Amino acid sequence: MARQGRLFAMACLVLAMALWGSSFIALKFAFAELPPMWVIFGRMALGSLVFLLAWRWRGRLDYRPGDWRYLLALAACEPCLYFIFEALALQHTSATQAGMITALLPLLVAVGAFTFLRERVALSTWAGFLLAVLGAIWLSLAGEADAHAPNPLLGNFYEFVAMLCATCYTLLLKFLSERYSPFILTAMQAFIGSLFFLPLALITEPLPSQFSLLGVGSVVYLGIVVTVGAYGLYNFGVSRLPASQASGFTNLLPVFTLIFAALLLGESLAPAQYAAAALVFAGVALSQWRSAAPAPAGILD
Repeated sequence: MARQGRLFAMACLVLAMALWGSSFIALKFAFAELPPMWVIFGRMALGSLVFLLAWRWRGRLDYRPGDWRYLLALAACEPCLYFIFEALALQHTSATQAGMITALLPLLVAVGAFTFLRERVALSTWAGFLLAVLGAIWLSLAGEADAHAPNPLLGNFYEFVAMLCATCYTLLLKFLSERYSPFILTAMQAFIGSLFFLPLALITEPLPSQFSLLGVGSVVYLGIVVTVGAYGLYNFGVSRLPASQASGFTNLLPVFTLIFAALLLGESLAPAQYAAAALVFAGVALSQWRSAAPAPAGILD
């Protein structure tokens, strides 16, 4: 039974990665039609509505004094800061390159676990981290400005900052999942995200007066399928598996993003960028060369 539970959690994580990979393409479509902050607010508001309608299935909620700090930090990292930097990234780089940068997330989580949870990190992990970072830098420098990526170096830097936010989110999520259901944590992200992005949308851009079917459809897909579905699946997987193991599934993100970007956007990488992407994956593979027992969840402060 335990093995079946682990396999189900792993399947949820694979599906979450596929949905997240498609979200880069949906965001590209949406940003071409609508102001970025309104796109993000729209997806958060739609997600909040779904959670309100399904609130009776919210699951466990075991609040303890002081948890508000961790819950607020969780939502601040993702969706608030994460989506701001991802929106900036996708305005400057291609969905394919942004997806490749996400391969750094498992290594960033390992570094975060070493720093905050006192988890021992093997030398091969540090070497792999360095190799993957070099590959990501090469990927950015080898990128040429085009219609899909007007400023790939800046865009990829923004995506890297988004991954730092995602790292903090993953560590906090693992800690909080012992007391809160995936439903509660995902719903809280949507609620706080809606409150955070509405004033930003009002300040930065006027309310759009025209809506295309593609733009509206992309926002609906992001709000219901990605915000509710992908985050719910990921949060469930993290609650059932060690954080380091769960974050390793993000290595699938570049693969799914590359496939969707090629099929739907016609994007491709230059030959040098394929070599750089291979270097990123080689670094990730090197970091996983030794298997180590996961560190127990700890206090993050």
